[in-house]
Amino acid sequence: MKDSKQFWDKRAEKYVKSPIKDKTTYQQKLTITREYLNVENQLLEFGCGSGGTAILHAPFVQSIYATDISDKMIEIAKQKAIEAGVENINFQQGTLDSLNARNESFDVVLGLNVLHLLKDVDGAINKVHQFLKSGGFFVSSTSLIGEVNIVFRWLISAMQYLHLAPHVTNFTEEQLIHKLVKAGFSIERKLRTSSESVFIVAKKVS
Repeated sequence: MKDSKQFWDKRAEKYVKSPIKDKTTYQQKLTITREYLNVENQLLEFGCGSGGTAILHAPFVQSIYATDISDKMIEIAKQKAIEAGVENINFQQGTLDSLNARNESFDVVLGLNVLHLLKDVDGAINKVHQFLKSGGFFVSSTSLIGEVNIVFRWLISAMQYLHLAPHVTNFTEEQLIHKLVKAGFSIERKLRTSSESVFIVAKKVS
């Protein structure tokens, strides 16, 4: 965890300046997510980065608790919220494991572009299930490293060795869906956003 924190702390400023590559798909995911939100919702976003998505969703929920492993990302997110005049987001440095919240505290949990960066994906999904109320929704957008060309996977490994890339966990769409269903979710919506990325809305059913 320490290595991941240092990696993202060092790259926070550069990350914030990076433009959204596919604005049309990003907007589509925002629109789909809002179909599952209402103004009484308590929302959790883990791996919130610089807070951009949380800020955009803030008008559609009662409150948001947003966490990221990087202190630098959280500093930037807090400043962005102030500049946007958004007051219903609580940004805190931390992870799902360090989150001090009661079971069934949230109506919706967002994990966007983060599951593949975790070492214990199953543990994270189980934590999300634990924090969600019955019938709540887990919205995720995930890179499917297990479906990436093997040459590119070797390149990722080489970059990790040189500390130029973060940890990534390899899994396919089928394996990710299996993890979600095993944890007690049903798949409500699935959008393949690229050949190696999937957007999923999963409902807590058990």
